[in-house]
Amino acid sequence: MAERSTARRGRRAVAAMFLANGFVMGAWAPQIPLLLPRHGIGESVLGLLIIGLGLGAVGAMLFSGRLIGRIGARRVLRLFSLSIVPVLPVVVFAPDLVTLALAMVLMGALIGCMDVAMNANAVEVERGLGRAIMSSSHGFWSLGGFIGGGLGSLALARWGAEAQATGVAALTLVIVLAAMPALYDHPETDPATEAGGTPAPAALIPRDGGLWVLGLMALFAMVPEGAVLDWAALYLQQELGATLSRAGLAFALFSGAMAVMRFAGDTVRNRFGAVRTLRLSAMTGAAGLAMAAVAPAEPLALAGFTLAGLGVANLVPVVFSAAGNRKGLPRGAGIATVTMVGYAGILVAPGTIGFVAEQIGYRITYGVLALCLLVVAALARRAAEADGIR
Repeated sequence: MAERSTARRGRRAVAAMFLANGFVMGAWAPQIPLLLPRHGIGESVLGLLIIGLGLGAVGAMLFSGRLIGRIGARRVLRLFSLSIVPVLPVVVFAPDLVTLALAMVLMGALIGCMDVAMNANAVEVERGLGRAIMSSSHGFWSLGGFIGGGLGSLALARWGAEAQATGVAALTLVIVLAAMPALYDHPETDPATEAGGTPAPAALIPRDGGLWVLGLMALFAMVPEGAVLDWAALYLQQELGATLSRAGLAFALFSGAMAVMRFAGDTVRNRFGAVRTLRLSAMTGAAGLAMAAVAPAEPLALAGFTLAGLGVANLVPVVFSAAGNRKGLPRGAGIATVTMVGYAGILVAPGTIGFVAEQIGYRITYGVLALCLLVVAALARRAAEADGIR
């Protein structure tokens, strides 16, 4: 009973960590356009800087996984949750372009390490509680992003970039310090040990084919999200004749549906299991993208993107839980690898999708992405370890 009580407190603590991480990323978004005039750069240079941020995140994720294998997810999460507190001011106060580039790589690396650690800790809480909490944890990340973007934009307009960044750092510190004491550490967190053997040495690149299949599933689940974010508005404008304000509804409806479904996702998964939840979610997402792809008019396309958001919402949380419970791997290694593959695809996807859509059109592009989600549905059994199914 005491153990479950501790796990319940840990569940609230890790939710706060997801909220803090999303809050920083949300507050960062309205700062991005201000980098252009401040440093006298154009969109192409800004694009390279953002790629640097992403590469920093992806490059650091495997390091985080190895560190979790040595000292545990709770300690790593404590370390990197504190480390993200100053990252936004460091970027905003960067005096020149070289310093800015280094600061953005550092920001990506630290946030990426925290990302892996908080997902690994969420898996430990799931073990302690004996039920799923990953989907709602990701829901708190989305909520943090919404709050950070909304309040961050208002603070930016009223007090300026420097004050906004400093205020975000202060609020993030409060959230992190409040959550740290209650973070949970499951007494048996190493899947290799649980499998009855000696913990496997922490390899930088795990030699586990099934783990890389989970990584592919994460990639196929995350790319459609980026495709809706970056290109849905243009699709509605160019091919369906939507106005600019109406076109922007595509990602808004998609994101809103995804956030709502993430908070409901744990209940669904606890009732139906990881495999059925993943399969049904992927098929729903595929149906939504297919509907958007063949829609003759804007309203049906918007309905399709909303349905896609409902389906995509719980794919990554289920896959991450499966990776965190992967047998025969040091703790943290599974989530680190799958997170890296998923986010690496997000780095490549926006530009690739834009090029492909220019050649074959958005309709066919979204149709192909629907097929990617059907692949995830077909591979759903690979996520059985998310809730201990054999």
